[in-house]
Amino acid sequence: MDENNINVLLEHGSIQTSMGGQYSFRVVGPCCRLFDRDELPWPCCRLSWKTKEPSWRRIGSRFVPDIAARRCPSYSVEIFQPGSRPIETVMTLFPNKFDSVMQEWWYSKHPRSREASNLYPCKSA
Repeated sequence: MDENNINVLLEHGSIQTSMGGQYSFRVVGPCCRLFDRDELPWPCCRLSWKTKEPSWRRIGSRFVPDIAARRCPSYSVEIFQPGSRPIETVMTLFPNKFDSVMQEWWYSKHPRSREASNLYPCKSA
């Protein structure tokens, strides 16, 4: 397995160092980075229309998984920089890629993924 493929979550409350070492961050928890389709400029393009689609005629969910971050873990974090107050934000770790089990758990479309007991991905054998 490639060393950048991940199959475990970063621990809640753990302090991590950024890739370049400029700052540290505390992990609050995993999250999904979503794209808000209502923020698209008017009009937007859709393949099914083969033309411009007015914003009031958009079809589908408002929030969809961000395709740029779908294969990488995103975490809600507190960033600690020397000389400034902590900043709360969402950080996507683009150098790390999900293995197949982790990606299915993180961005699953199956109804069972919404169950309250689904806190961690299943361990693959």
